[in-house]
Amino acid sequence: MTIDRVHVAVEGPVDDAELDAVHASAFGSGPAGVPWNRRLRHHSLFWVTARSGDKLVGFVNVIGDGGAHAVLLDTCVSPDRQGEGIGRELVRVAAQEARHRGSRWLHADYLSEHASFYEDACGLRPTRAGLLDLTPSTS
Repeated sequence: MTIDRVHVAVEGPVDDAELDAVHASAFGSGPAGVPWNRRLRHHSLFWVTARSGDKLVGFVNVIGDGGAHAVLLDTCVSPDRQGEGIGRELVRVAAQEARHRGSRWLHADYLSEHASFYEDACGLRPTRAGLLDLTPSTS
């Protein structure tokens, strides 16, 4: 699928460094050197990429339980391309593909500042969920 000269693809090719750079810029952190391809191959149901020419400008990873539940992770769009509908299209394509693969529910955890994107732009409904921080305490 192509929107405004951006090509969106299920399981589009990604380079670890380019995905690390897009992820870092979208989440406001430094590149972490994540072995993305290994993670995607071993832990994902699938992923969706958005490219403008040969430049990666958006990404979402989808994991699941092998049945009814699929989960969006790492939804990110390059900051200079946010607001163009790329993220909404990534989630739309991810939902369509998850449904095609037999999932009934698409989950996403998000901070309150991202609620309008997930709820208004993408149609997700807010639910209660729990989260446990597994980072070792420094005290």
